[in-house]
Amino acid sequence: MLIHFLTQSADGYIEGPDGEFDWPHMGPELSAYSQALGDKADAFLYGRKVWDMMSGFWPKAEEYSDDPHDLAFAPIWRAMPKYVVSRTLEKADWNTEVISTDVAAEVAALKEGGKQIMMFGGSELATELTDAGLIDEWVLVINPVFLGGGKPAYGPMAGRTRLRQVESRVMDGKVTLLRFVRENEAG
Repeated sequence: MLIHFLTQSADGYIEGPDGEFDWPHMGPELSAYSQALGDKADAFLYGRKVWDMMSGFWPKAEEYSDDPHDLAFAPIWRAMPKYVVSRTLEKADWNTEVISTDVAAEVAALKEGGKQIMMFGGSELATELTDAGLIDEWVLVINPVFLGGGKPAYGPMAGRTRLRQVESRVMDGKVTLLRFVRENEAG
């Protein structure tokens, strides 16, 4: 199973006009929810840009932050098997494999092995894997901010993908969590 976990603005962007990512809210309720999702995962999946951001922070998160979410997630992140999709990256540290060719086939093979994979962010990769029919579940965290531009959550897709909403709730009195599965799948 492949779950796409995405934090976005109310106007559909995953980063602001200048690439900023200083606007998402992570309160205790959302932190616990994302922690529970991460606890069920067998591996994490990233596109190159998100990988660069994650690998720049999580290996030494305790040096940068005293936030309880960060302190709880950092050791999980370091230990978790990870995959990064990149045409230019040759190797990656922190228990990470690079996928550089035939991304859809490689991700499909990971899923066939019975792994539960959590993918974070990454609009290009998310669009590609949605088009390939490989994402099973989408968890969208909508933040109460209009960024007025930036990087959209998803790029143009090859066709329509029908979804069925299986969860919707407000967390921490601030963000809205929406969870979808493909329309033909059980919730």
